[in-house]
This record gives sequence, structure tokens and C-alpha cells, in this order.
Amino acid sequence: MAKKLARALSAFCLIPLASAVSAASLPDYQTKSEWFTEASDRLEERVSLTREAKTAKNVILFVGDGMGISTLTAARIFEGQRRGEPGEENSLSFEEFPHSALIKTYNTNQQTPDSAGTMTAMMTGVKTRAGMINVDGKGLVTDCAASKELGLNSFLEMMESRGKATGIVSTARLTHATPAATYAHSASRKWEHAADEGCTDIATQMVEMNIGDGMEVMLGGGRNYFTPVAEGGLREDERNLTGEWLLRYDGKQNAVYVENGFELSAVDIAKTDKLLGLFTEDHMSYDADRIAKNSEEPSIVEMTTTAIDMLQKDEDGFFLMVESGRVDHAHHSGNAYNALNEAIELSDAVKAALQKVNLEETLILVTADHSHVMNMAGYPTRGNPILGKVIGNDDSGAPNEAVSLAEDNKPYTTLTYTNGRGFADLGTETDADKRDDYDIAAGRHDLTHVDTEMPGFHQESLVALGGESHGGEDISLHAIGAGAEKVQGHLEQNAVFHIMTAATDLSLSEE
Repeated sequence: MAKKLARALSAFCLIPLASAVSAASLPDYQTKSEWFTEASDRLEERVSLTREAKTAKNVILFVGDGMGISTLTAARIFEGQRRGEPGEENSLSFEEFPHSALIKTYNTNQQTPDSAGTMTAMMTGVKTRAGMINVDGKGLVTDCAASKELGLNSFLEMMESRGKATGIVSTARLTHATPAATYAHSASRKWEHAADEGCTDIATQMVEMNIGDGMEVMLGGGRNYFTPVAEGGLREDERNLTGEWLLRYDGKQNAVYVENGFELSAVDIAKTDKLLGLFTEDHMSYDADRIAKNSEEPSIVEMTTTAIDMLQKDEDGFFLMVESGRVDHAHHSGNAYNALNEAIELSDAVKAALQKVNLEETLILVTADHSHVMNMAGYPTRGNPILGKVIGNDDSGAPNEAVSLAEDNKPYTTLTYTNGRGFADLGTETDADKRDDYDIAAGRHDLTHVDTEMPGFHQESLVALGGESHGGEDISLHAIGAGAEKVQGHLEQNAVFHIMTAATDLSLSEE
């Protein structure tokens, strides 16, 4: 009992385990083991990252949409294996942060949540119904009156009202649920370009934001939601919202609108006060597809660094939300390749942000809004390709020479989905959305001659659905910088809002 208590206290106090036990009580081959020494050294590194409590002038919230624990595990292995390593020992950039917590994601009306309700919780401190954006759960979905009478103010709005710079970056449409929950109030997440009579659609709310002087940076997809039908867009009210946005700042501030990565890289940050980038008609491309097809779209890393450069010009501080929205979409298509690749790209964006900011005055949070039903199982041997078929170990612990077979005498993959459209072999196809063009094929298939590591392979699923569903288990929250010490334990998702307000010492009653 005493030994267990000593170990618990040493871990709680962040003392390396090697110093908490007598060296004489452990054999040399134990204390000199690479596993033993690396764990001790890593713990000491994390202690060095822990700072005294400081007030954050800036907050950056990274959200991997649908980036659950199984996605993180598989993505870190995938990244390591791309470097020629076994993969399991690898860590994504933010997994090295000194503070973390588990987050409960349920909505007020659903065990398994959606992005609107979960992001509302993080941005307002209040959980609500699935499908509602910054509207209290006492109202009903699609109830226009609720949008006006039960609106919830977001952290971004609070920062904007205090004179701080604000911005959003997303690889999804900027009107999609996660980015929309930073600035909009809507009883339906579907009201992106048109709303019920008496309410304002989400795209209009973005460009007409009347708190402060509006956001400084907005970079992502969804151009059709701001463009009239006559110009190839979706707006039947025939309003061109990008044009209206430019006119709003005409003669007052230097506003710049861009539509591709070349234009974004050419922006003179020093001379630009407001920046709007709508790079695609709908969601932005999967990063693998962007590269394969030589798209003119910027990467999430490029958008993130540009946004930080813009926002850091404000000496009063800033808030930036960065969403990797297509982790979620790849999972819905049952395509682990793109889901993992998008998570790795988010990790790279976090790494780039760390090089841009002063952590003595900046809080960086990395989390997800919810999980997905991708599973990792089957006893594959160490270093087995994470997208590959399972190869197990023999009785001696050495890898087998052949792939493992299930009871139906067919091989199976490490990664599968509980539900969704199921198996598809699309070869080199890098656009996961192409799966929708093929019939549902749930259940087992003979993968003997299928290359499951190709970008176009869609994993098998058990339950046939039109699209794979979200998962309801906890997700993780990772933190570094000023105020990061508040991230610990097991938290409700709406606590993320309170972590940000406490870190910035933002008075909730301040006008």
C-alpha cells in the first residue's frame, strides 16, 4: 500500500518515477531500459513546460472535428510510419503538451452529439440541443423565435466586444456548425444561406456581425453560401455578401477578399485590417486531394500562420479558432486514410502556431467536438501498417509470415467502422466523398487481393447506414501556455469556455 501511495504521489507531483524508488530495488536492466529512461526523461521535459499561472492575452482554440481518441492513436501511428518508424511510440505535436483532460461530449437531448451542440458548449459555457448554434436548449430546433429570445453569447463575441482581434479558420464551409458557433445564433445549423422568415441566415450573420467591428480574419470554404444564384451561388435573395462585406469597410479599414492560395500569400499583412478568404464553393478539399490535384487552395498550415500574423498586430490580444473540419467528413465516408491525414495536418498547424506565439501570454488548446465509430483492434504485431491487414504474432511473440484470417477465412484490417456505407476499393482516389457515388456495402468482404493502404480504400462496417455516425465517448483536451494549468481531470465540454475566460481574466459581467 505504501509503495502504491508513493507511486501515486510521485506521478501527481510530476517527479520522475526513477527518483521515487530506490535504485537498489530495481535491477540494472530495468533502470537502464530504453523504455524506462525515455519515460523518465519525457516526464521531466513536461515539468519544464509547466509555468506559473499567468493571464493569457491571446487564445488559440484548435478543433479537430470528429478527432476522437481512436483517431489520435491511429494518426500518431500513421505519422510515425510515414517516417519509417514502427509508429506506436510517436506523438502528435499537441500530445506533448503538459496539460490534458478528458471531455464529456453529450448534448442535452442526445447521448451521441453533433457539432452544433458541442461547439456551442465550448464557445458559450452552456450545453444545448443537437442542431442548434448558440441557442439555449430550452428552445426547439428550427424555432426562429428561440434564436432571438434564447441566444447565447460566444467567447469570440466577448473578445470582440472587449476590443480584441478575432478570427476563424476552417477547412469546412465557414458557415458550417463548428466555425458558425464562434459567431452565429441559429436555431438550426442548416440555415447557412437561408433561414425561416424572421431569422437571419448564418452567412449573413458572419458578414454583418455587429459586435465590435467584426472579425479580422475569416479563412475557409463555402463561397456559394455568400453568392447569389445568378452568379452561380446558392443565395436566392440575390445578395452578394462578399461584396457587401467589402463595402462595409470601404474608406474605413483596408479590407481584402481572396479566393485562392496565391492571392492569400500575396496579401500585405501590414497594410491589411480585415481579411476574408473563401477558397472553394463548398468545403475545402481533403489535403491529400488538394496535393494530388494541384489545387490552388491554401493548406490549413498556411491559413493558420496567416491568421496569426494578422491577429498579432493587435496589441490588446486576440482569439483564433482553427478547425480541421474534414477529419469528420472522411470518417462519415468510412475512409480512415483521409481522416488520419487530416488529423496529422492539424498537428502540423499546431506546430506552426507554436513557432509564432509567446506562450507566456498565449493559451493554446487542442480538442475535438466529438468522436467517431472507427475502431482499432485485432492484435496486429508491433509496427504493422495502421491501414493494413492484421498480421499477428506467433507463440514466441515474433510476427507471423502471413496475414491473420478471421473465422470466415478472410483477412481483416486493424481499422474498421461500427457503421456506415462500408467497403469500397477506389484505389488511388484521394477524395473520400466519392464513396457516396457507390452502393452501400456493409458487412464482410474478401480483402485478399485488395490494397487496404491505398487512399481510396474505405473500411468495412458492421451496420449499414447511409453514412458513418459520430461516436459518443469522451474526447481529449490538450493545453499549453498561459492558463493551461486549468486543463486537468474529467470535464464537461462546456468547461472549455470557462477555461478560456479564466485564463484571459475576462470578466463575464464586463460591458
